[in-house]
Amino acid sequence: MTTWNIDTAHTNVGFTVKHMMVSRVRGNFNDFEGTIKGDPENLANAKVQFKVNMDSINTNNEHRDNHLRSADFFEVEKYPTMDFESTKIVETSEDEYDLVGNLTIKGVTKEVTFKAEFEGKAVMPGGEQEVAGFTVNGSINREDFGLTWNQALETGGFVVGSKIKITLELEANPAA
Repeated sequence: MTTWNIDTAHTNVGFTVKHMMVSRVRGNFNDFEGTIKGDPENLANAKVQFKVNMDSINTNNEHRDNHLRSADFFEVEKYPTMDFESTKIVETSEDEYDLVGNLTIKGVTKEVTFKAEFEGKAVMPGGEQEVAGFTVNGSINREDFGLTWNQALETGGFVVGSKIKITLELEANPAA
């Protein structure tokens, strides 16, 4: 079974969350690693593992990033990583899959399902290395993972939405 490593220089791990009930805040993580064990053109029998260093969160606002690292949210000193391991991958149509697995955030593990799309394979200039591309989308309820901090608004609602939309744009290379 071939192992493909996530190419961190050509991958984005991003998220959006509703803010103040009227807008969205976007962010990403800059430090992560992952593998796909199997055939990227047929993920049904593959295994996917992904680990994110939570300290690498970036929302383009240092104050907010530090708050997200604190015990109010991720508590990165105690829970330094977010981990995902696939348990089942089901082809739903050509090049599209339900990626089912266990997601662990802040010590809480829940089964989640993401939509994964195989974007194709190519060969790097010079012909020495293959690459495979994927887009992965889904959402989680942050409160399911113990991320419950919030503040009520005078006008109703809360500062931070519960639903987190996750988007990964991945490029992977065969392991050496």
